[in-house]
Amino acid sequence: MSRIAVLGAGSWGTTLAIHLAANRHQVALWGRDRNEIGRIDATRENAKFLPGIPLPEQVKVRAELEPAIEGAEIVVYAVPSQAIREISSRASAAGASGIPVCVAKGLEHGTLARMSEVLAATLQDRHSVVLTGPSHAEEVSRGIPTSVVSASDDAARAETVQAAFNSARFRVYTNDDVIGCEIGGALKNVIAIAAGVCDGIGFGDNTKGALLTRGLAEIARLGVSLGARRETFFGLAGMGDLIATAMSRHSRNRAVGERLGRGETLDHVLASMTMVAEGVHTARAARDMGRRQGVELPITDQVCAVLFEGRAPREALQSLMTRDPKRED
Repeated sequence: MSRIAVLGAGSWGTTLAIHLAANRHQVALWGRDRNEIGRIDATRENAKFLPGIPLPEQVKVRAELEPAIEGAEIVVYAVPSQAIREISSRASAAGASGIPVCVAKGLEHGTLARMSEVLAATLQDRHSVVLTGPSHAEEVSRGIPTSVVSASDDAARAETVQAAFNSARFRVYTNDDVIGCEIGGALKNVIAIAAGVCDGIGFGDNTKGALLTRGLAEIARLGVSLGARRETFFGLAGMGDLIATAMSRHSRNRAVGERLGRGETLDHVLASMTMVAEGVHTARAARDMGRRQGVELPITDQVCAVLFEGRAPREALQSLMTRDPKRED
């Protein structure tokens, strides 16, 4: 049994708190919205993000950060990627000393930093753990079998997190390719937006199959340029997460793309959402990272054009189809 703090009371943070409590850990769940945290504690349910799923008594809901992280051997950062720097800085100032585990998937806008790099800067800890893979909160919270990856360059920490999270319905593998796991988890959200655009336009399975295949090649190309292993992208953090996110009815990023494909504006789509679609922020950062690395990312470029430059979705897809012919490899 471990003392574990989960920072972030959205759908994923709440799900992980429930899961960890079922694994017999002492869990503290903290969120920034004091009113919402008060409601969760009073009703023992996160009705906003995870309706119908009761919060077990073993999960202690905290409105203050210091009591949440006090004595925690593992601290899970379950806030959106663009908030990781702020929350981890606050946790550091409050004395967080447990193994940092990041479950956010994205690249920091402006710095282009991966989440483990942000944690290294704010916590002065270069050996955080990345927990990633195909894992929709809506399914994990209902006990649907799921497999993920605990990635760290510190094997002992990766195994500690594996042991804490692993269960009969939540299988955890370890991996030491942190770069590959993070790039796979971040960019799959961008490709999922493109997949949703295909759905919104009304294209079929042929289009989706081609898009995901070339999208995976694009993700791997960028990852390898940063030092990742190519084979990582054919595992859970790459292919597995991409398939789940680009195909699922639970995927916020795919849903954003579908609505854009049907003609809605990005501002209208985002204004109507209660949860964050990480791919919107990551798309621009990934595009800039590709340019910095000298790596071609044609799908990411077109997603950015649709999101931020007013390009028509059909025109973006046509641009991809009419690129110069070349060898697949």
